[in-house]
Amino acid sequence: MPALIGANVPPAPGAVGPGSSGTPSSGSPASATPGTSGSADSPGAKPQPPKPGASTPSADGSGDGGAGPISPAPEVNGPNPSSIDGGAGGGGPTPVALMRGPTPAGNGANFPFPQNRESSNCTYPTAYDNDHVTAAFQKWKNDTVTSDGAGGHLRVKRPHEPGLEPNSTVSEGIAYGMVIAVYMNDQNLFDELWKYEQSWLAPSGLMNWYINAAGDGLGQNPGGEGAASDADADMAWALVMADRQWGGQGTLSDTYLNYAKDTLGKIWATEVVDGKLLKPGDSWGGWDTVNISYFTPSYFRVFATVTENSGWLDVVTTSYDILEKSLNDSNGNTSNGLVPAWCNSEGQPNAGVWGPDQSAPTHYQYDSCRTPFRIALDYCWSGEARSLSYVQKTTSFFSGIGVASIVDGYDLNGTPHPQQSGGQSAAFIGPAGVGAMHDASARAFLDDAYNAVKGLNLLVGGDYYEESWTVLSLLMMTGNFLDYTALEPVTAAAQ
Repeated sequence: MPALIGANVPPAPGAVGPGSSGTPSSGSPASATPGTSGSADSPGAKPQPPKPGASTPSADGSGDGGAGPISPAPEVNGPNPSSIDGGAGGGGPTPVALMRGPTPAGNGANFPFPQNRESSNCTYPTAYDNDHVTAAFQKWKNDTVTSDGAGGHLRVKRPHEPGLEPNSTVSEGIAYGMVIAVYMNDQNLFDELWKYEQSWLAPSGLMNWYINAAGDGLGQNPGGEGAASDADADMAWALVMADRQWGGQGTLSDTYLNYAKDTLGKIWATEVVDGKLLKPGDSWGGWDTVNISYFTPSYFRVFATVTENSGWLDVVTTSYDILEKSLNDSNGNTSNGLVPAWCNSEGQPNAGVWGPDQSAPTHYQYDSCRTPFRIALDYCWSGEARSLSYVQKTTSFFSGIGVASIVDGYDLNGTPHPQQSGGQSAAFIGPAGVGAMHDASARAFLDDAYNAVKGLNLLVGGDYYEESWTVLSLLMMTGNFLDYTALEPVTAAAQ
């Protein structure tokens, strides 16, 4: 079958079950997840999660987690406009003051955009600008959010991704949309996406992964039945953040926190194997069916706290164990961090995860490319050494290539394996840039990645997937993609 962009595709009926929810994947119907579109604590003694509400913010508004404080970014006098846009600078107009957050709580929001809370563990682009995030958000919203076929609510459509029905929806897209909405303080968008999600539940109580454009049935060929765990985890994260952002329930029928706990309970019951491994869906997958790009250890730590289930910390451990095993001499990726799209729990590529009649991708493709982003969060937020070890590898590889030469796919040994032609991919460049936030010595590459992504034209993989990763990457690189559970709102009087 042709490769699908922005669609985590499940195996054929009778094989195994649905894949992720919708990320470009190379190779076959495929993985579609941030994850998704088609699209970890050390063994032994594990730290127990703090009880909800136990975070004691420091004077600068940061939480008391294991990392350094997250501080408001100072207002910065940037270089002249050409330099802010990636130009050479030197002469020209008077430098422009780039306004920074955090915006004080108000109008029902605890963390209005922008926040610009910078972690002391990470570095940030030299002259990042919140206006770039706003422009990316508006473009994404205009191009992908629609009420058509949404049953009176809103959904995220896939206008130009190959492989699935044009303008259809995948659960991954709803998840990305909810994450973006909570960080951009768009409560109406958040609520209406969740109401759409609730209209398309699988027997597990989690969202079916693929819905047709008309909104009158599940997607076909491949079938849209079953949930995708990367999308479900992103939705649960967004609900936890919504509880901290707005509290209460908005226009929903229950509170954000109750929906988060309910979703996490269903994920634990149907998508976590042996209390240790996040499998790809609610109705398929196991120890031989692993997609590393579904792992977001920093989320799992918070899930442990929210649910008072320390088993999520075992999922953290398993995630890092498999990540480490996947980088080996046999795969040729020991030093570059290029993880296989699909593998087993020993890190061995497994093209048979969708059954005997289909071949799943096993190189570094539109699922895998999210991994530096998901893993980097854990270093920025908690100082996790295993996260640092991983992003050092991906940064060394991608900075050695240079932003202008990054393509949308690689064999595990680093040989280019592009899926599309005629442009570049924000889903590859953005997360690679986020991975480079771990060390100021990589700032030149980080600046180049930021400047490329803010151009809003890295769309070779399709509008939905690329624009989603444009916004997500810019949010992180500007200190606006945050763990609100570790922060306290800033008051106007404190500024």
